[in-house]
Amino acid sequence: MSTVKAIYPGSFDPLTNGHLDLIARGAKIFDHLVVAILKNSEKAPLFSVPERIEMLTESVQSFGNVSVATFDGLLVEFVVQQCAQVIVRGIRAISDYEYELQMALMNRRLAPQVETVFLMADEKYSYVSSRLIKNVFELGGSVDGLVPQAVVSRLQARVLPNKNR
Repeated sequence: MSTVKAIYPGSFDPLTNGHLDLIARGAKIFDHLVVAILKNSEKAPLFSVPERIEMLTESVQSFGNVSVATFDGLLVEFVVQQCAQVIVRGIRAISDYEYELQMALMNRRLAPQVETVFLMADEKYSYVSSRLIKNVFELGGSVDGLVPQAVVSRLQARVLPNKNR
């Protein structure tokens, strides 16, 4: 019986409880789950890649079958390099599905041996995105319960000093 390795890619800037919910569920389904942070030089992230690695590593340490990695370039090339068979993607709303379907079909064309599995977001996180978390926090709103406490602390350290300038 072969093991199934899956890749859950994203920017995770910052990590949300919605991400953690999908990680927990993916860890139950697959033998090994790699949470893969995209290094995208076109975006100006709030947190550096090393900071995101640290936040994710802290948050997934209780899972025995989850690891954290980084990649740039084509996702399917990373999946093949990792000897994985599955890409895990979260769907929050129908608008996510349209984009994710396009990506899944292109990935299938580039690497037919790789499957994409969509997991529906838990309804309590179905509206949460990293961008929304950053915007709400920067405007003084509470994100408690939507991100791990360690992320709240990092947001406070990163955003609040900049607001006092």
